[in-house]
Amino acid sequence: RLIIMIGGVCMNVLLAFLIYIGLIASYGESYISTEEVNKYGITVDSLGYNLGLRDGDKIISVDGKYIEDFSQITMELVLEDTKFIEVERDGVKMKVELPEDAVNQILKHKSAFIGVRMPFVVGKFSPNSSAEEAGVLENDRIIGVDTEETPYFQDFKDVIGNYRNQDVPLKVIRNTDTLDIMVHVTGDAVIGVYAAQVLQVSTKEYTFWQSIPRGFKKTGKELSDYWKQLKLIFNPSTGAYESLGGFIAIGSIFPDTFIWEQFWRMTAFLSIILAVMNILPIPGLDGGHVLFLIWEVVTGRKPSDKFLERATTIGFIFLLLLVIYANGNDIIRLFR
Repeated sequence: RLIIMIGGVCMNVLLAFLIYIGLIASYGESYISTEEVNKYGITVDSLGYNLGLRDGDKIISVDGKYIEDFSQITMELVLEDTKFIEVERDGVKMKVELPEDAVNQILKHKSAFIGVRMPFVVGKFSPNSSAEEAGVLENDRIIGVDTEETPYFQDFKDVIGNYRNQDVPLKVIRNTDTLDIMVHVTGDAVIGVYAAQVLQVSTKEYTFWQSIPRGFKKTGKELSDYWKQLKLIFNPSTGAYESLGGFIAIGSIFPDTFIWEQFWRMTAFLSIILAVMNILPIPGLDGGHVLFLIWEVVTGRKPSDKFLERATTIGFIFLLLLVIYANGNDIIRLFR
């Protein structure tokens, strides 16, 4: 009976495992390494500043552990209850002690508080680009707006909003020359330029047989991470329950255009979610039935039908309230 009860959960995990094998064998694993980001350092918003980080910091470790994939640093901070981040600032190594409510602040922030700092090298132009019309070329590097220096893309974003609906000189480096080019800034504070990716993306490729153990490890990590996220939700001190979402939140994670790789990644992730949610020891879910069966194995007595009926009713009401709360959060966020 136990095998039958956990059969659905096992199939969800198996499906995710098979999908990850296929994804890793077909696409490999691509990411921007922390070492690559440290060429120019990070950029932070107001939350990052309040946590003690600064623009240009180079992240060395998180609680003494080096994180190879830069995009995983925020997840590490949230799920592992990080106490400190070791950074290099102006050539000096130092520890940034995080406040006790750091997890709460990060979860409430709703957006990335650390990003990649990189030079503003011109990539492509949008249609009717004022910069292209003014003579800016691909691979030009924009280092200033009027009299203000903007050595990095984030600096440019912070400054350009002050020149809406104005003609402003850009300081541009082209090969070995420094040029001043007059460009019109639109009311949306854009000049019709996309920044080029100047940081190298690391890609690890795997054969089919190599992808099997890697897929197993990936599945285990996703299960572990999602379980930790659930623990945060049921811990009121973190405020993670405020980020709980329903059908709208699930729909929002899908891209605007259909991409096979993204489709399979989302399918595997949703399968992981179903596996973890269904094994929770809540009456009405598979985990609730497993809990009652374990009680029968230990005591040698089966719970009465009346008890099972009441427990299942309570579990169903709890799940219904959870669905209402999650979708209510979605509606509130829409109005906000």
